[in-house]
This record gives sequence, structure tokens and C-alpha cells, in this order.
Amino acid sequence: MTEENKYIVGNNIDVLDSLDSEYDFCYIDPPYNTGRDFGDFGDSFKDMDEFIEFLKPRFEMIHEKLKETGNLVVHVDSISSHYVKVCLDSVFGIKNFKNELIITTSNMKAVKKKLMRNHDVLLIYSKNINKAVYNQQYTAYEDNGTKGKVDKRGEYTTSAAKNSQPNVIVRPNLRYEWNGHNFQWWVSKEKMQKLHDENRLEYNEKGIPRIKRYFHEMKGIPFKDVWTDISSVQSKEKLDYATQKPIKLLERLLDLYTNENDLCLDIFAGSGTLGRACLNKNRNFTLIDINPKGKKVFKESLSETMMKFF
Repeated sequence: MTEENKYIVGNNIDVLDSLDSEYDFCYIDPPYNTGRDFGDFGDSFKDMDEFIEFLKPRFEMIHEKLKETGNLVVHVDSISSHYVKVCLDSVFGIKNFKNELIITTSNMKAVKKKLMRNHDVLLIYSKNINKAVYNQQYTAYEDNGTKGKVDKRGEYTTSAAKNSQPNVIVRPNLRYEWNGHNFQWWVSKEKMQKLHDENRLEYNEKGIPRIKRYFHEMKGIPFKDVWTDISSVQSKEKLDYATQKPIKLLERLLDLYTNENDLCLDIFAGSGTLGRACLNKNRNFTLIDINPKGKKVFKESLSETMMKFF
């Protein structure tokens, strides 16, 4: 952690213009244009056009401040997401769009004659998609609810040993007879023998083997673009701020799109969840918000240990 860590109260356009730093990552949770009054601040624009006009110069400035390897995550609701995406496409370029990430929320919204809404949308862009940081993350099979078979080595699933894809060009050493079956296989005969000797093959009633894949030996299932396991702010982390986001969400985004000691930005910082996540993950941060309450809540949320880095 360095002296880079700061929380600045002010208009984010003016503050961004005054900063010289280049950023590795930016997460923003802007107003959703819901028309709601949160007491300390409102969330209302005349119409969607005015809302997008408010966001676009901020997107342009973020684009300017991001490094070539940088990523942006914009957290919006399902009502405005498609308008915001068109705006982001115009600033970052369609080719630099990475993902639309869906996260379920506990704040379900009942709407007359419509399906109940219970998700938010995260739009993810890179400054340059060919250079941007991306660290693949995995969900452990056990955590994903996957149930496998069990032997003395542990819980496992299986994958085909037989190559049933006729259009795949196969090396000559991958076609041979095994257990009475002359097929093309995914592994060499030497490898197949080794798997058999180690009891890593499972045979069906016809004697065709499948390869055992043990959960504890695999990374897990790569993250997908729908997350249902981060729905709300946990009671133990709840602060006096209406739009607070779960720290688990920000920590996971940092794992995916940043590296240690990267400099991260949030220009609608609110209670400073990104800052706390950065402190937990050994990243640096600049937080900006026009509401002074956000900085106050953020500072009060830090432990004595964390305060040393802010």
C-alpha cells in the first residue's frame, strides 16, 4: 500500500480532471435514474437522455485515465443497462466489450403486470481487450453443488477416453486397441496403461473406459457470467449508507481484473466498498464522491490496521 490511497470529496468530473495518475481498474456504481430519494442524495433525472448525457463525459474521462491494460466495470440496474451499454460502446468501442455480468440481488422489485426484478447488471469493458488484465477464477466443484462418485482417492467425475469427434485430426499413436476396442483415444496407449494401473479409469458395461477426474486435483469450474452467490450486503458489514455494495463482489472483481499493487478508481465511491476491498487484496485506490457522508462512513468502517494505509 502506498500514499496513492485517498478518498476525495467533490464533483467527480472536476476531481478526475485534476488527477495525473493512470489507473489499472475502475469500478463505478453510478445513479440508476430510479427517481428515489435516499435522504443524503437523490437519484433522479428528467429522462433517460439526460441520464446518458450525465454519464458519457465521465465514461470518456475514465477511458482517458485507464492504462492500456485497464478494465472498467459499470454497475447498473436492468432498466438502464441497455442504454448504458450503447453509450459505453461509443466510448470504449464494441470490440472492447468483455461481458455482461448478471448478479442476483435480495432487493426484489415488484412491478405491476411485469415479472419481479431481482438482478443487477455489470457491464465490463477493457481499454484494449488484447492487452487487458484477466485472471481466470474458478468455483470449487464442491462449492458449485456438483456431486460426483467416490472411491478411496476421493470424489470424482469422469471424462471420455474415447475420441468420438470424427472431424478431429488424430495423431497415429492415439489410435490403438484397448480392452478389445480399436478406437481413437484422447490419450496415448502408454498414458492409458498408467491410468489403468493407478485405478484412474472407470469402465462401462461394454468395457469402454472413461477417465476419472478428481475434484481435489482440478481447479474447478471457470466463473460464468451469472452470479447467484452474492446477493446482498451481509449484516456484519452493513454500514449507514443506502447504496452500499457487498465487499465479496468487489473482491471477486479485483481477483479477476487486477493484480497486486494495481491502482483502482471509483468515482461514485459512496461508502467506499472498493477501498476496503483494495485494502484486503493489497491494491491501491482513489475514491471520489460528491457526498461528504461517504468519506465519513468509509473512515469509520476501517480498522486501526487499515487506517495505516489511508
